[in-house]
Amino acid sequence: MRVTKEQLKDLIVTKLHKAGLTVDHAGIVADVLVHADARGYHSHGAMRVEYYAERIAKGGITHNPNFTFTKTGPCTAIFDGDNGAGHVVAKLGMDEAIKIAKENGIAIVGMRRMGHSGALSYFVEQAADQDLVAISVCQSDPMAVPFGGAEPYYGTNPIAFAAPGKNGEHIIIDMATTVQAWGKILDARSKNKPISEGWAVDSEGAGTTDPFKVNALLPIAGPKGYGLMMMVDVLSGILLGLPFGNKVSSMYHDLTEGRNLGQLHIVIDPERFAGINTFKESVAQTMNDLNSIKPATGFDKVYYPGQRSADRENKSEVDGIEIVDHIYEYLTSDVVHNNAYDNKSPFAK
Repeated sequence: MRVTKEQLKDLIVTKLHKAGLTVDHAGIVADVLVHADARGYHSHGAMRVEYYAERIAKGGITHNPNFTFTKTGPCTAIFDGDNGAGHVVAKLGMDEAIKIAKENGIAIVGMRRMGHSGALSYFVEQAADQDLVAISVCQSDPMAVPFGGAEPYYGTNPIAFAAPGKNGEHIIIDMATTVQAWGKILDARSKNKPISEGWAVDSEGAGTTDPFKVNALLPIAGPKGYGLMMMVDVLSGILLGLPFGNKVSSMYHDLTEGRNLGQLHIVIDPERFAGINTFKESVAQTMNDLNSIKPATGFDKVYYPGQRSADRENKSEVDGIEIVDHIYEYLTSDVVHNNAYDNKSPFAK
């Protein structure tokens, strides 16, 4: 089923508001989910609505959170999300980080007591739209084996980065520190399709391509990914005084409770360094240089990070967004939740 971005947003807002979220907060969540679907990140798009609706309805996401923002220095701050919707906390936290960076050249804003915030590319793009450079990292529940280990300890612990170029084009990186995000496993399950080799292991620690047998994910590039997921956990967990490692709460265990996750935004004003015009010219040159490189056999072009996602988003304005039938049926139904997720292991079928 194909829908326009506006239609998809309206369906998501309606469902989340029925579950108990305010219209304003539901709108922000929907913006992030539609952004993900439009850019081709379907693992972080509309397929997540049923889970969010169940957690909202059961009180695991605060319906009317009491947000508090505390400056801890000229360039540092803590945003307490009161276990509100993570997308809302991350967006408002980035809004504050942008203000600080424009005033002081750099900002580091930590967000704590928040829920799952979805595709981090949305938040770093906020900063790039304001001619700023941004990095965002966040925790997730343990579902990845450390290098050399057979039991999960860290989460997919994603990293996002954005830098502005010219004419509204940005370099954007949004990646899990595992070979693939857990949402990719959920996406494969929803489509009943196998996953690629090297993504995950089963309960015996052996590689599997069956998404229903996945017990843990693998770090990217072995020890290098392992080091990166540790770095993310330190910056978005330990640094903010939050649970860390395998102590991070499960996304699916007891949806009546808040998750207390952490996320960290780092925002830099290029004007304080190379100067914004020089910076954007150089980023644009980098984009052109990469596009001009001779492609390897089997490739049609060298793309800069985020280019293909931006192309998909532009195409979605004309062609709409493809939504899996059963997800569309849920969004258009009267069902808010059906206890599909509560007290289920993140690895449950």
